[in-house]
Amino acid sequence: MSFSVVRDFERKVAQFYNSPYAVAVDCCTHALELCLRLQGVQYFTLPKRTYLSVPFLSHKLNIDFDWRDEDWSGYYYLGGTNIIDAAVFWEKNGYVPETFMCLSFQHKKHLSLGRGGMILTDNFQAANDLRKMSYDGRVPDIPWREQNVEMVGYHYYMTPETAKFGLEKLSKAISNTPRKWKVTDWPDLTEMEIFK
Repeated sequence: MSFSVVRDFERKVAQFYNSPYAVAVDCCTHALELCLRLQGVQYFTLPKRTYLSVPFLSHKLNIDFDWRDEDWSGYYYLGGTNIIDAAVFWEKNGYVPETFMCLSFQHKKHLSLGRGGMILTDNFQAANDLRKMSYDGRVPDIPWREQNVEMVGYHYYMTPETAKFGLEKLSKAISNTPRKWKVTDWPDLTEMEIFK
């Protein structure tokens, strides 16, 4: 199966959110990681109630972070950046300009694919760089042995099979009303032993 199906899925999700560009990846956490790496972020803040893989990124990438109290709804910023954790955000024309909005298609999300994510952006160069970063530093659809790879990549790409599944489920997701998540759907991570 060709990676062109991934491009089709990216275009349709970008169109739904009204984002100029979209980069499909294997999960939302990796979407956030790629954006942090791309921008060379050295510090950010997080709400105390979020998914635990997000603060783990600070350890993985050796980035300092602090907690904050925030009663967020739909999405939140990694404080001090233009990176948005929009894992549970599903809204037509919902893209926030000049940001990197990171989506999740994990099995509990509105567009449930089991796994997968996407980065929405209005920055053409960043979209190209993020796509290469997700594909081991290479350009998709060209055999890697035929390329002179110029950047480090991370093997975080979305498979064509996942994208095909996304295209099959997308119209139903668009027509259905999404769940409204509450900040209390997540525990206060500062109370967990690992974050003390």
